[in-house]
Amino acid sequence: MAGGWGCPHEVNDTCTKINHLPCDPGMKGCVLAGRFVFANEDKNVRLREKQARAESKPEEDDSSGMHP
Repeated sequence: MAGGWGCPHEVNDTCTKINHLPCDPGMKGCVLAGRFVFANEDKNVRLREKQARAESKPEEDDSSGMHP
């Protein structure tokens, strides 16, 4: 038995989530976009933007005195 991963939105090489377009992992709207690193750097734009936002976000200050 071979191991592998299959997208639940891919049916017959089309994406049922994105207007039945040909499946292209990492394309805009794909559940994988911005969550995983792809070999094709063009598909990593959202991930890089997300990382940049996280790096520029100031540390949260818990001086409000409120605790969960």
